Amino acid sequence: MLPEPRTAIATVCLSGTLEDKLAAAAAAGFDGVELFENDLVVSPSSPAEIRRRCADLGLSIDLYQPFRDFEAVPPQLHAANLRRAARKFDVMAELGADTMLVCSSVAPEAIDDDELAAEQLHALAELAATRGMRVAYEALAWGRHVSGYEHAWRIVRRAAHPALGVCLDSFHILSKGHDPAPIRAIPGEKIFFLQLADAPKLPMDVLPWSRHHRLFPGQGDFDLTAFTGHVLAAGYRGPLSLEVFNDVFRQADPRPAAVDALRSLLALKESLGVLELPAAPSLTGHAFAEVVTDPGAGRVLASLGFARTGVHRTKPVELWEQGDARVVVNEGGAAHGAVGAVALASTDPVRSAARAEALRAPVLPRVRGPREADLASIAAPDGTQVFLCGDDWRDDFVPTGETARGAGVFGIDHVALTQPFDHFEEAALFYRSVFGLAPSPVTEFAAPFGLVRSRSVAAGEVRLTLEAAVVRRGEWAPAVPEPQHVAFACADAPSAAAAMRAAGAPLLDIPGNYYDDLAARLDLPPARLAMLREHSLLYDRDAHGEFLHFYTALAGARVFFEVVQRIGGYRGFGVANAPVRMAAHRARRHAAPPVKTPA
Repeated sequence: MLPEPRTAIATVCLSGTLEDKLAAAAAAGFDGVELFENDLVVSPSSPAEIRRRCADLGLSIDLYQPFRDFEAVPPQLHAANLRRAARKFDVMAELGADTMLVCSSVAPEAIDDDELAAEQLHALAELAATRGMRVAYEALAWGRHVSGYEHAWRIVRRAAHPALGVCLDSFHILSKGHDPAPIRAIPGEKIFFLQLADAPKLPMDVLPWSRHHRLFPGQGDFDLTAFTGHVLAAGYRGPLSLEVFNDVFRQADPRPAAVDALRSLLALKESLGVLELPAAPSLTGHAFAEVVTDPGAGRVLASLGFARTGVHRTKPVELWEQGDARVVVNEGGAAHGAVGAVALASTDPVRSAARAEALRAPVLPRVRGPREADLASIAAPDGTQVFLCGDDWRDDFVPTGETARGAGVFGIDHVALTQPFDHFEEAALFYRSVFGLAPSPVTEFAAPFGLVRSRSVAAGEVRLTLEAAVVRRGEWAPAVPEPQHVAFACADAPSAAAAMRAAGAPLLDIPGNYYDDLAARLDLPPARLAMLREHSLLYDRDAHGEFLHFYTALAGARVFFEVVQRIGGYRGFGVANAPVRMAAHRARRHAAPPVKTPA
C-alpha cells in the first residue's frame, strides 16, 4: 500500500473570514491549507499572525495562490512581474509558505511563445530559489495560450529549473476532456502540487462552470479515483488538496462544509487503496421509519390498514405495522411534524457505526432503558437520525395484541427527505460514503413554487430520495414547507386505493387535466386510463417497467404517506408527477369556498 497522503483545503472553498476558515479546517481534521490571496488581503491579521494561528491549529500552509498573468510577456512587463513576485515572496516568508501557484496567463499582452514562457518562468524560479521557495505552474483550462497540463509540463521541462514544477488540477484537466493517463510520465518530484475538484457534467463554458459549479470529490461526475491514481503512480507524495469554487459552499456554515470536504477525501483515499476504513456492511432493507408528529399520524396509518402493534417500554412511542412495513410514531420528539429517523437493517450494526465515525459522521448518544436494544444512531446532514439495527429492536415494544386488517401494503419502498439546499450535495456524499448507497443523477423539475432538485440514493431494498428547493422565501411558499414522506410498497395499487378510501383514508384527488395529458402523451389503453382516473392514481414508466402511486393528505405539519406499485423492473420514483402532488396538497389545504350559484 502507498503511504497515506496528507490532506489540505483551499481557503476559497469555505465561507467566512480567514480566521473562520482556518478554525473550520483544523476542527474537521485537515493537515494543511492553500491560502487564497484574497482571504489574506481582507484579513486584519498580519502574515506573521496567520502563521502563528496556523501553527497553533496544527495546520501547515502548503500553497500560496494565485499568482496570475506572469509568463510570456514583453520585457517591461516581465520586469514589473518580477518586482510583484518579489513582494509576494516576502509575504510567503512571513507566512511560512514555500510554494507559490502560478496560473497560465490570460492577459491580452501574453505572447504565444513557449521559449519565452520557459525563460521567464526560469527567472521566477531562480528568484524563488534564493528564498528557499518553489513555483508550481498550472495550466488554466481557459488560459490564453497554455490551457492543457501537457503543454504546461513541456514549458516547465524546457525551463529546466529545480525550483519549478507543475500543479495539476483535476477540474482544468477533466473539464476539457484531456486524458490524464500521460501524467504517469511526469516525474513525481516535478509535480509540486495536486488540486482536486469534482463537478457535474454541464454543457456550458468552462470558466463559469469552474467558478460556480465545482464540487467535492464523489459529489459530481468526474472519475477522481482514476485521475488521482495516475498522479500517485507518477510518484507524487504531496497533499491531496481541495480547490472547490462553489456558490453554495461559500455561503454555508464553514464547519459542516469542512467536515463534508474531509469526508470526500477520506472516501477518495479509501477508493485509492491508501486508507483502510471499516467496510460498509450490507443493508438488507428498511427496518422502520420514525415519524415525529401528533396522534393524527396514527389515525391516517389506521385508515391505510396498519395496526398499532406495540407501545414502547419507556417512551411515548408507538409501533404501527402492516406486512413488513413498520412505522414508529413518536409523539414526544422535538422535530414535530417530520420524519425524525430512518432505521436501516444492517448485517453488522457495530461495524456500520464504526465506519460512520471514521468518516466523520457523528454517532449520537442515546439514552437506553433496561432491556432496550442498543441502536447506533448517526446524524445525517439535515438532522435526520439514521438508526442501524439488527433484529432485536422490536423487543423495545410491549405488544398490544392488535393485528393489521391490511390493505395490500407489504413493506417500505422508500423514504423521501427534503434537504436544506446547502446540504443537498453533502447528503448524497454522506449516504454514498457512509452507507454505500449509490446516488442517481440529479434531476430538476419546475414545481408550482419554483425549481426543485431531486436525486435518489439506493442499494438493494434500501431507497431514499433527496429533494431541495432552490429558493424558499417569505409567505409565498408551498402549503407543505420542506415536506417529507414514507412510501409503502403494494402489489395492487388500484385495490389498495379502493380499500383505503373505503376505510376513510384522506387520499389526494388528482385533477382531470392530468389524465387528459396522460392520454395525449402516452398510448395507454382507455380502460387502464379510466382505472387511473377512477382511483386518482399517478402513473410513470421507464425502459424497465411501470409505476403506479398515490398519496395521502398531511398527517402532521409536513409529513404524509405514499403507496406505490412497481411493475416489472421500474427503477424510478415518479419524480415527473411531483408537481401534480404538490398542487394537490395545496388545493386540499387551501380549498376555496364553494361558488354560490345565482338564484
